[in-house]
Amino acid sequence: MDNDFAIDIDAIFQVIDKADIITIRFLILPQCLLIDARCSESEGPLIKPVPRAASLEERFKSIKQLRPRFRLPEKITAIWWPKHVRELVTCGVWDRIVRRLTSAGFPDADEKCQEVLDDLVRQEEQEILNAIAGEGYHCLWARTR
Repeated sequence: MDNDFAIDIDAIFQVIDKADIITIRFLILPQCLLIDARCSESEGPLIKPVPRAASLEERFKSIKQLRPRFRLPEKITAIWWPKHVRELVTCGVWDRIVRRLTSAGFPDADEKCQEVLDDLVRQEEQEILNAIAGEGYHCLWARTR
């Protein structure tokens, strides 16, 4: 399934290093990854798979529900990731995300990042198996003998 889409890793690194709120949308997953690097003395950064939003307004509302103690963000930066989830690790993107979120000094951030990565990989593997088995998918062409 991985393809040869050119990805500007340096641009992605810049986004991860600077943007407060990032969503990463994956090719086959029904969820995207929400990263909110904002934190306070009592609340650390957030990394969480969330359902895809139907609109930008819906995404802002969902962020407000998830992070009621924070102001609405001025903007949300979206990244389209046209490769497998594991490629985030291979390309160094995941390490950059982990470094950004752990730099805030919250002790469980590293562990939470690993849990989220494991969950996304499991979801993607299950979605691929579903496609192979035809669960939730339908065949466009019937096999002829």
